[in-house]
Amino acid sequence: MSEQTLVQNRKPVIRSLWIVGAFIVLTFLASVCIGNYAISLPEIGAILTGGEVNAMTRKVFFTLRLPRACMGLMAGAGLGVAGSVYQMIFKNPLASPDIIGVSSGANLGAAVAIVSVGTGVGGIAAGAFAGGLLAVAFVMLLVRATRANTTATYVLAGIVISAVAKSVIMLLKYYADSESNLAAIEYWTMGSFAGVTAGKVFSVLPFWLIGFAGLFLLRRQVGLLSLNEEECRMLGVRLHQVRLAVLTLSTLLVASIVSITGLISFIGLIAPHIARMMIKRENTDTMVLSAMVGGAVLLVADILARSLYAGGLPISILTTVIGVPVLVYFMCKRREGKV
Repeated sequence: MSEQTLVQNRKPVIRSLWIVGAFIVLTFLASVCIGNYAISLPEIGAILTGGEVNAMTRKVFFTLRLPRACMGLMAGAGLGVAGSVYQMIFKNPLASPDIIGVSSGANLGAAVAIVSVGTGVGGIAAGAFAGGLLAVAFVMLLVRATRANTTATYVLAGIVISAVAKSVIMLLKYYADSESNLAAIEYWTMGSFAGVTAGKVFSVLPFWLIGFAGLFLLRRQVGLLSLNEEECRMLGVRLHQVRLAVLTLSTLLVASIVSITGLISFIGLIAPHIARMMIKRENTDTMVLSAMVGGAVLLVADILARSLYAGGLPISILTTVIGVPVLVYFMCKRREGKV
């Protein structure tokens, strides 16, 4: 293939990256500016350059807006990448971070923490993080116990873990205090950036970076896992070890996010679809664009969440409102044979 052809093939990718990148910059700035206490762009410039600015404006910027916008971008990018990876290795366009029980495990861990130690943010975050990791650990044990190391086995094991987790959560809801614990469990399952602080962002940043960077370092292996298993073995891919590494990194990434934000629906599902529709391919470029699309969509959803209601709507309500039309559009395109 000539260099000119390679450049021509890269044009849609480069164009898409520039478009989504510019949109992220705009939405990030909007996320920092918009809220009950408005901050103007000149004021942001003064804060960043050490100029004169109102003390309250400075406090709101560093304490509330910047951490929230950063967490929104991190969460969207992480869920987008995880969704892209799951859809490639499970060869299923409906795959998302909950396909192997990560979200269900995190939900159960948070519910246990709420019922046992109360509604403190630190306890809920730790419980959710531990629950997500334990869920995948049990999936791995089930796969090892069945001695059927195939993609379908991982999916079935995830369904089993998700079903068990949901049953335990229903039991916890039944015995939970209806005035406080039950409401906290329900609110956590809808997701929110309202309680995000700089301290929380920095507490999960190392885990997020390990998961995010690790998946990109293994991007070639992830691409090979999307092939037939026999083809992978012929190419020398150590299926069990690579799949274990990829799933562990994905789980670490997702758990680090949901432990702070609560459950966020649809981002891990729709971001890869949007990325594929933009560049018409599924490879490392799709992973990168999925991360960027996920970040952009979640920033928009968070802006709407705080703009439509003064107290802030749960984020999953907005991601669902955004995600459902995208999926309907994708279904129509699939029926027409265009994607």
